[in-house]
Amino acid sequence: MSDEISVLVVDDSALMRNLIGKMIEATPGLVVAEKAMNGLFALQKIARVHPDVICLDLEMPEMNGIEFLRERKKQGIDIPVVILSSIAEKGAAITMEALSLGASDFVQKPSGSISEDIHTVKDQLTALLIAYGGQYRRSKGKRVLAPEEYTKKNEVTEEKKPVAVTFGLFGGPAKTDPSAPPAQIRKPGAIDVIVIGISTGGPDALRIVFADLEPDLKQPILVVQHMPAGFTNEFAKSLDRISPISVKEAEEGDIVTSGQAYIAQGNKHMEVGRKDGQVQIHLSDAPLVSGHRPSVDVLFASVAMTYNNHVLGVIMTGMGRDGAQQLGTIYKEGGITLGQDEKSAVVYGMPRVAWELGHVMEQVPLHDMARRICEVAKTTR
Repeated sequence: MSDEISVLVVDDSALMRNLIGKMIEATPGLVVAEKAMNGLFALQKIARVHPDVICLDLEMPEMNGIEFLRERKKQGIDIPVVILSSIAEKGAAITMEALSLGASDFVQKPSGSISEDIHTVKDQLTALLIAYGGQYRRSKGKRVLAPEEYTKKNEVTEEKKPVAVTFGLFGGPAKTDPSAPPAQIRKPGAIDVIVIGISTGGPDALRIVFADLEPDLKQPILVVQHMPAGFTNEFAKSLDRISPISVKEAEEGDIVTSGQAYIAQGNKHMEVGRKDGQVQIHLSDAPLVSGHRPSVDVLFASVAMTYNNHVLGVIMTGMGRDGAQQLGTIYKEGGITLGQDEKSAVVYGMPRVAWELGHVMEQVPLHDMARRICEVAKTTR
């Protein structure tokens, strides 16, 4: 049995199925399990090829992506789904509906339904397929290749050169003994604000966290979720529908209010500052930080300087290291810090780096995160 992550490609365009298939086959650690031209054929093929992850278009005849996700849910199929669709450009609400129906994440086709330049999103798409497919294999007790094994099983040519995200940005256990934590300037105080930084795996994880929050949670919550512009408003609305506290997309000049959650806008940094005795949100087009806009590091640094030792900082699933450094600033200022644990993270990248730097005081499983956030917020008041 192959150790590679197997992908079922579902798209009504033969050209797209071919191009996506070539990208997958050119990526170490991935293999095409089968291809299907719509959701109906996909359901028939799942039982036969048992893929580890599904790459799904939304606009298809007979059974489109939304209809497929509904039927997948009805049949109890738990194979993760990554949306690759042009419809994202026209309707963020439809993409959010797909996520609410169980899709794990999404990538926009760069130029419509037939995107001959699909290779421009190759690294993003294959990274998500590796992340979600790998997590699924592990959950089923199947082996997942270690990063160093990819080159052993694949001839490293220019065409099959390992993508950067495959090596080092997620994967491998954290060091057993993290670095010594930084010295704290002051002791922790009452928690006045909660900040969360999250990336790959975030839409699912935040749905779980926000659904489980206690309705009497008093502190405001500020969230940076790496997501393209145009999607964060609909994402905030989708969280608001399931959360006992109010959730909205952050806007310039918003007053940070008790019991309100704010989701950073796509392609805008989010910071906070005091003005006229109130804490206000400021959005900016400043250059990318840690490879992102919005950046978790930008939010964490801003909150640490504004609230000092009255912050609960949380870093969760995601590739790379955004937020890991400035979580240390929250810690130094006397804040309390939590990190998602390795077992429950789709990508143990951001929380791993923060843990290894000594910036995480406690690692928490995803399904305990809301409870732990509420406990810390209430017991420190």
